[in-house]
Amino acid sequence: MRFPITTALCLGTATVLVLTACSDGSAHTTNPTSSGSASGRQEGRNAPAAGPLSSAALAKRLLDEGDLGEGYARKAEQPGRHDDVTVVGCPALGELGGDAAAGGSLNFPRRAKVSFTYASGTGSEISEELYSGTAAELSSGVGRIFEAMTSCSGYQVLVGSMAVTVTAQNVSVPRLGDERWSQLLTFTADGRSHVIKQTAVRVGMVVAVVSGSAALVDAHVVEAVAKARVAT
Repeated sequence: MRFPITTALCLGTATVLVLTACSDGSAHTTNPTSSGSASGRQEGRNAPAAGPLSSAALAKRLLDEGDLGEGYARKAEQPGRHDDVTVVGCPALGELGGDAAAGGSLNFPRRAKVSFTYASGTGSEISEELYSGTAAELSSGVGRIFEAMTSCSGYQVLVGSMAVTVTAQNVSVPRLGDERWSQLLTFTADGRSHVIKQTAVRVGMVVAVVSGSAALVDAHVVEAVAKARVAT
């Protein structure tokens, strides 16, 4: 029997993630090659932009099946959930507010998103979100979310009647774009755990966020950033 863990917090908009564990209930594990500070700056060689991109322009820069290769299927967009969300045991994250925890926008109205499943991997999923704004807005907003999520060694997220324990760990990021952040999020409920990797890279006035199975994120983040960079 498969069970959903509909919990917490995705970058930027702190979106609700739908995480699915395997039917045998075994914990998914991942082995990051190194850990430590996950943000950094690199003077980018970005395509010039006159200003933030529209949501329609961002949608043209999302990964598609042709970029990912065989075995990927696009997921239908899930309707938004409106469960009450409460963070327990992490004041910095709680200060982001209920709207953030429930998936409300954090000053990034220009956005686009796509999600895929990978057929040959049980329960393997990958999603990409693109946001656009000024460099200062993106840097501040994204950094604030990541810092809050990794400021506590562990905490609980209450989504409706479900309690999920969350731990977050900074991990290293390839030197991509102008700024970059990455973390491993472990969600545990009813004795079952699921690990999600989340990597964000800012390229000028666009932030690309790739989330999902650690192996899939590592395999496709470079391409996602390259496509986010290219003018359409």
